[in-house]
Amino acid sequence: MALTSLPQSPPQVVRVALVDDDAFVLTALRAYLASSERIEVASTFNRAADALAFLRRVPVDVLLTDVRMPGMDGLALLSRVRVEHPRTAVVVLTSFDDDEAMLAALSQSAHGFLLKDSAPEEIVRAVLAAADGGTTISPTTASRLVAHHLRPARTGARSDITGAEQEVLALLCEGYSNAEIAQRLVVAESTVKTHVSHLMKKYGAASRLKLVVAVHREREAAL
Repeated sequence: MALTSLPQSPPQVVRVALVDDDAFVLTALRAYLASSERIEVASTFNRAADALAFLRRVPVDVLLTDVRMPGMDGLALLSRVRVEHPRTAVVVLTSFDDDEAMLAALSQSAHGFLLKDSAPEEIVRAVLAAADGGTTISPTTASRLVAHHLRPARTGARSDITGAEQEVLALLCEGYSNAEIAQRLVVAESTVKTHVSHLMKKYGAASRLKLVVAVHREREAAL
């Protein structure tokens, strides 16, 4: 008896709204996203308030917003969207390599922080990743995040963090992968994964990225 394979359903279309006070940037972003068959640009806005009003009528999967805008800025819009439209992922886009804006965005559960000079394909990937619940940071920005903010001091470690976990955490915040950490500490990669899992639980972090951000926030509060 011949077996007939069932047709696969096409990938779900990701609906996106764009916000930027620069008309040229909006045009470029629309063109970038139109290159993907999976993305549909629902609308574009040059004011955050207009985008917020639109979201109350038309749901979208991802909101891609600039940070620096007159009136309500991108971070304020992010905060409002997180409360009013928790199912909408927000990716923040800026022309400034602004560490504080990045940390503020990530602490408010943004699903991405990109520079406007990011390659078109990088922006497309970030939007698709956000729709799937992932978080994307521009490589240059991620490097600054690790280099200047997310290296935890070995002194004054939390009492509930073991010595082995502290070693893993220090390397994790340096940007090393589980395999690289295992190699440096001469332990099994499964052991590293277990330590990372325990650390995420202790810090109440849902991802590796949110773990290192939580470490930074804790250090800042202790200063």
